[in-house]
Amino acid sequence: MERVRQALEHLARRRPDFAFDGELQTDAALVAQVAARKAPGSRAAGRANVLVFPDLDSGNIGYKLVQRLGRVGGDRADPPGTRATVADLSRGATADDIVDTAAVAVLQAGERS
Repeated sequence: MERVRQALEHLARRRPDFAFDGELQTDAALVAQVAARKAPGSRAAGRANVLVFPDLDSGNIGYKLVQRLGRVGGDRADPPGTRATVADLSRGATADDIVDTAAVAVLQAGERS
């Protein structure tokens, strides 16, 4: 969790021109009605298009859930009706690595929307 907090601090110092937030529960990050209750002051909650997991284990769990539950057909791990941007990092990723990768994923997601 410390690396995610550090990455958030680095990102805030860069003052990007997109909405971002720190720790959010997945439902609050993705569902506007839930975000209104759980994270009312967040600009990104309910509209997140990038999720950063705090460690390899939780990231793998999230990826596998999307892959298995979101599959319509084929081997792609995109949720139904989306063209998801997916990026992953190694266990040794630094806070700068996380920020840089998240920024690229945000740009890629914006290109696809």
